[in-house]
Amino acid sequence: MRFRETPLVGAFVIELERRDDERGFFARTYCDREFAAHGLPTSWPQSNLSRNAQNGTLRGMHFNAPPDEEAKVVRCVSGAIWDAIVDLRPTSPTFLRWFGAELSAEVGNALYVPAGFAHGFLTLRDGTDVFYQMGAFYKADAARGMRWNDPRVGIAWPVTPATMSDRDRTYPDLDVAALEPRP
Repeated sequence: MRFRETPLVGAFVIELERRDDERGFFARTYCDREFAAHGLPTSWPQSNLSRNAQNGTLRGMHFNAPPDEEAKVVRCVSGAIWDAIVDLRPTSPTFLRWFGAELSAEVGNALYVPAGFAHGFLTLRDGTDVFYQMGAFYKADAARGMRWNDPRVGIAWPVTPATMSDRDRTYPDLDVAALEPRP
């Protein structure tokens, strides 16, 4: 695997090192030693699959309130997405900056999202499946969200979403107070 730094501190695009032959290719998608060598977590207690029927489906922007932030590795296993992350760590030099990258099943790339980031994606094809490795168990009471087009952050989505849940559509603009640890 190749770990490509993004402009956001601690976030990486992970690219496959393919071994091609007449059958297709083989590539490692995860290795404890390689993740640890980059200072990344190696415990992934939960995995999730998001199935998306239509092109233009937006999911996000989701995050967990402190102290329950969670890291994740996001990979598109069918179709393609434009994946977006926002650094919500108040002490980070890249606080409130965003990064976006296309992830596709054909390329096989993934995005490592550090704990303390908001995450969302927009499908670029019908029939898109997204697989997540989660760095912590889901805690419903820690789940939060921010508006996908919050002007304070200014994510430049490649197209206007066609489909999203009511929950995602009605998230408010980011409340920086929501980033403070709960009592």
